[in-house]
Amino acid sequence: MAKRNREKSTAAAGENPRRPCPCGSGKRYKACHGAGDDVIVTRPFAGLAAEPDLVAMREFLPSAVAPLPLRTPADGSVQVATVLPGASAALVRPNGDVLIGMQVQTRSGDLSADLAKALRWARTAEPGTALPVVGPGLQGELVRLQDVLEPDAELDLTLHQDFGWWIPEDTDGDSPEIAATLERANSVIMPTVAVDGVKAAYWVDTGSKAHLRWVRPEPEDALMAALARLHAAGELELGEGTRYAGAFRAHGLLVPVWDLDREMHAKEWSAPAVAFAARLEQALAQAGDLTSAEHAARDALAGKQVTLR
Repeated sequence: MAKRNREKSTAAAGENPRRPCPCGSGKRYKACHGAGDDVIVTRPFAGLAAEPDLVAMREFLPSAVAPLPLRTPADGSVQVATVLPGASAALVRPNGDVLIGMQVQTRSGDLSADLAKALRWARTAEPGTALPVVGPGLQGELVRLQDVLEPDAELDLTLHQDFGWWIPEDTDGDSPEIAATLERANSVIMPTVAVDGVKAAYWVDTGSKAHLRWVRPEPEDALMAALARLHAAGELELGEGTRYAGAFRAHGLLVPVWDLDREMHAKEWSAPAVAFAARLEQALAQAGDLTSAEHAARDALAGKQVTLR
């Protein structure tokens, strides 16, 4: 009976069970999303130019929004947001504008499919409604962000220092309930600024330290080899008073982190970041095996990595 039901759900999804799964895992559909179980996609935004910023929005940007670069234009505004009121998956403003949330209450193993499902819901939902959660199951036709976004389009991110944008202009934001909600949300925001001159690098003030977090799109092995070359050459830091703190993996990408001088303004890190980006590009372009010193440096860097789940 279970097998028969699975075959029915596969047919309803419109996918040939023997063809490669459209999620890009390399598995057959029947062994991946077509299996009916929760599938873990380790790099859900692969193939999108917006991938680094989507990862940043999901993991550490506190308050940011960006228009979604849809292949098929929508009637109204469609934006992706770091987090929505109540950590909702999506909401539709009374005027019809759509917001899709990245940081949500529950999710499946395929964030790309979750976001596409929330978008599909929002484009037919009644104005003034919200989608609290996207269930962990991926039933029905498999649609992912890669199917609905322009692949070469980057995000035009706007970072906010509070959540005032939660309140539409035609809404009474002076009610005690709304004021209390905003106060709670604003109290946990860490000041965050995009670093000029480079992509997907963000200055963050945690209250006790300042960091630069930089989402890198390169394959991990290539990036680690390049960072090892820079480390062995004494060129891994961003300048005096900085320290390479390590890196974390998030949704298939590596995010190097540096400790910074907290007394310096966020904009003062633009030139050091641009200079480092040039050194990194040169290191990435180097061919050949690592030297013994570079191997030792790579091992040391590998001990400073963690994986976010």
